[in-house]
Amino acid sequence: MADRPLIEVRDLAKTYRMGDVEVRALRGISLDIAAGEHLAVMGPSGSGKSTLMNLLGCLDRPTSGTYHLAGEDVSRLSDDRLAAVRSRRLGFVFQGFNLLPRATALHNVSLPLLYAGVRDRTRRSMAALEQVGLADRAHHRPRELSGGQQQRVAIARALVNEPDIILADEPTGNLDTKTGAEVLEVFDELNRQGITLVMVTHDMGVASRCRRVIRLVDGVIESDVLNHRPASGGESP
Repeated sequence: MADRPLIEVRDLAKTYRMGDVEVRALRGISLDIAAGEHLAVMGPSGSGKSTLMNLLGCLDRPTSGTYHLAGEDVSRLSDDRLAAVRSRRLGFVFQGFNLLPRATALHNVSLPLLYAGVRDRTRRSMAALEQVGLADRAHHRPRELSGGQQQRVAIARALVNEPDIILADEPTGNLDTKTGAEVLEVFDELNRQGITLVMVTHDMGVASRCRRVIRLVDGVIESDVLNHRPASGGESP
């Protein structure tokens, strides 16, 4: 179906058991995300943001409800099938960069291709570094890079498998304001190129750059609004 959303979530719930205590992290989330959207997920600590991102990223399975990604029901896939979906469709960017300290930027970026058994790793990894403006730092190790450069290496790593969606969890949380703004410009440009971005953030300045902002409270969607004048200067949807 041509107009089918890239992500379709229906009545998604997740319950954890902590000893004798049952924690309902998500309480029936229903959500559509179209291809090419730029979406922020906000909410206080304990609201379910990280749980929702883990489910959208196929890092966990829901207790109940359904999740269709590009038309495929991924709600109950095996671990191997989920890993294949992550490799094929999803890229991840984290607050802490998660780079191998002794590996070069090029090697760090190439790791998803290595795990996927891709042979042409160097060319594709260099292309991803070029995309984030770091081709000239390909042979530098993380300690030789600034925080913003390390995060751009992490973004290149997320891009290298040419995913449909990038999921970013507080991607500017470890950066100063100026460096964070530079990293956000990279995300803005990727979205202009058609990549779907879903970003967890507590920062209203970050959320204001996204075209759509969802706020979670106690495991449910409290609000879902459009930003008609994104701070990045993009056009409203």
